[in-house]
Amino acid sequence: MAVRIGVYICHCGTNIAGKLRVEELAQYAATLPRVVVARDYRFMCSEPGQEQIRKDIRELGLNRVVVAACSPRMHEHTFRKTCESAGINPYFLQIANIREQCSWTVEEELHEANEKAKDLVRAAVWRVAFHEPLPVQEVPVHPDVLVVGGGIAGIQAALDIAESGHKVHLVEREQSIGGHMAQLDKTFPTLDCSACILTPKMVAAGSHPNIVLHAYSEVLDVSGFVGNFKVKILHKAKFVDWEKCTGCGLCQEKCPRKVPSEYNQGLGTRKAIYTMFPQAVPNKPVIDKVNCIFFQKGKCRACEKFCEVKAIDFEQKDLEETVEVGSIIVATGYDQMDPTPLEMYGYGKYPNVITGLEFERLVSAAGPTGGQIVTKEGREPRDVAIIHCVGSRDKNYHEYCSRVCCMYALKFAHLIKEKTGANVFLFYIDMRCFGKGYEEFYDRVQAEGAIFVRGKPGFVTDKAMTEEEQGRLMVVGEDSLSGEILRVPVDMVILASAMEPRADAEKVSRIFHLGRSKDGFFLEQHPKLAPVSTATAGIFLAGTCQGPRDIPDTVAHASAAAAKALSLASRGKVEMESMTSEIDPEVCSGCKTCIPLCPSSAITYEPRAGISRVNQALCLGCGSCAAACPSGAASLRHFKPEQVMAEIEAIMGA
Repeated sequence: MAVRIGVYICHCGTNIAGKLRVEELAQYAATLPRVVVARDYRFMCSEPGQEQIRKDIRELGLNRVVVAACSPRMHEHTFRKTCESAGINPYFLQIANIREQCSWTVEEELHEANEKAKDLVRAAVWRVAFHEPLPVQEVPVHPDVLVVGGGIAGIQAALDIAESGHKVHLVEREQSIGGHMAQLDKTFPTLDCSACILTPKMVAAGSHPNIVLHAYSEVLDVSGFVGNFKVKILHKAKFVDWEKCTGCGLCQEKCPRKVPSEYNQGLGTRKAIYTMFPQAVPNKPVIDKVNCIFFQKGKCRACEKFCEVKAIDFEQKDLEETVEVGSIIVATGYDQMDPTPLEMYGYGKYPNVITGLEFERLVSAAGPTGGQIVTKEGREPRDVAIIHCVGSRDKNYHEYCSRVCCMYALKFAHLIKEKTGANVFLFYIDMRCFGKGYEEFYDRVQAEGAIFVRGKPGFVTDKAMTEEEQGRLMVVGEDSLSGEILRVPVDMVILASAMEPRADAEKVSRIFHLGRSKDGFFLEQHPKLAPVSTATAGIFLAGTCQGPRDIPDTVAHASAAAAKALSLASRGKVEMESMTSEIDPEVCSGCKTCIPLCPSSAITYEPRAGISRVNQALCLGCGSCAAACPSGAASLRHFKPEQVMAEIEAIMGA
């Protein structure tokens, strides 16, 4: 059958047409061999643009389509569906990227950019003539879903999925679900009690018949592919039989060993056998082996003596379990930056310089001081300074804005004014009150008498220059509005520290095959078109593991991830990418060079036949095997030598 090609040039509004002469480009494309029709249109991805392609395929007998537009990542799937709906194989399409690679690379219209666009269109036309039809592959989808991380994002995603009737495995590394939100006192801008919002959701997640809660557990390994993942979960030894335990708390009461409480940010203590906080879910304790007197010295066993149901088990071992799921939601959350490296603020040097999370525990009614705002000396402060953007918007640490810091600093100011008679000084660069009701909250705090100083302090010191400054901290910096250098004596300094990726983000990214952006957060497939999807099909992101966000945005993001997972589960099957590798058994020498190179473990060796084979469902289509195969037996569908060489020859002007 003769090759009949249609070429379609997109204006993309002014994104392309503002820099390239698209009408001239369409006229040029019409002169190329095998091109039957060439058109330009303002928005080819719109329904009228797609309908024009479908009409030409039907009426002009086109069997190949070239679309010169934006990146294939944006709309290749769109135009494949257009071709398929018109009756031709979706892989008889080639995208020429003339937006990112031409128009967006120049400030104004240039002859060279137009010539490059012609080269790209010519290369696409030559290449598409050698395209071959590829089959559509479908695999069944396991109906269960794995959610990794038990913060508010993980809880919301798990509940949304469980309510639809699907089983959810919720994995949380700590003793209890709840995450950072469980540490907060109130939430802005409505000042709702954090526990009042979160605790019912925690209880619902812990008791839902469709949620299997794997607390005090971690994911060790993920294998398989979209719709059919196998996940290895490590259940860490708790040394308490949770099946027997009634959660009475007597063991914690009798334990003589006290250590700093991670939940209370080191401001309070916990026992060696503990639950993270009174409302913990599950409300069953674990034994901290590192700090337990029995594991250290072989003595004590007080918890065992007083446990009436005999739930203490010092012989308990770590256990591994493998579960099968169809999709995975990663909701591992964030860390608050440790401000110790910013030595000018004196964190770790001056006891009354604290972080935002430490203040949250200080002001909480369930915190170590019962909600009283006091200094380390036990006194109510007369003056408090809050320093914004600590580690955020800073080229030495994190260049990005952490988004929540302005608002939680304003919340702190309100709580301090509400509970004490202290003056509050907020040192800021810019106020970023972006959310619904946030600007009104900013106005409210101003009206309450908080003092705003525009300028980032240079340093915090305890060196007094006057009698008034004796025994106090001085925040020194410039007020950029007045140009004055200020020395503000205070009794407490609160650092609005940055949100940053979890310390083990690199390890987690390897387990789940996730990309990471330059700031270290997990990378979504596309910031606008696929904000919860990842490059690995079937794995989705939820919450702050993908980037800084507040609680409302986190909940919305988690529900979006749940919807994506449910769309897979409800369909029951998923279409796999057909651009995968294949190995010609007649040529394969069985050298196994390709096997260790495959990032998805899709290639196996068959000893009887003496050859390697590709599992098409596992293959990611990266082409590593095809590049390394010494005999040329491995090849990548849709990237055959004749296709690539035709493209190269056209680019070179042959």
